Amino acid sequence: MSEYFNKVKSYLLDLEYTILHEDAAEELVVVEKEDAGITNLVIDCEDPILIIEGILFEVKSTSEDMLKQLLMKNREIIHGAFTLDETGTKVIFRDTLQLENLDLNELQGTLNSLELLLSEYSSEIIEFSKN
Repeated sequence: MSEYFNKVKSYLLDLEYTILHEDAAEELVVVEKEDAGITNLVIDCEDPILIIEGILFEVKSTSEDMLKQLLMKNREIIHGAFTLDETGTKVIFRDTLQLENLDLNELQGTLNSLELLLSEYSSEIIEFSKN
């Protein structure tokens, strides 16, 4: 287990995230912060980067308009972006950070960006998940 994993876990606890699952061998945690609408967010230490990833919704039917709107919204997201999983059936929030010089503020910036995205864009995400 690397020093990075313990540092990341400490930061998450400082930011009042609840650790739902931990795999020390894989240096991965799954966290939530219910009051911010964040559930099952995967935080994975893959030296040299930290991967932050959470499924936002499943795509029932892909439409050009939906994909266009998500790509346009990507431009406004401060940290991270909308992505599709490898099957193209799930829309994911994803960000990557450098582990070597990671500090609390940098991780907090990404998590705040996700919180803001969920609060400002939640009605659109709900609509996309229905179609």
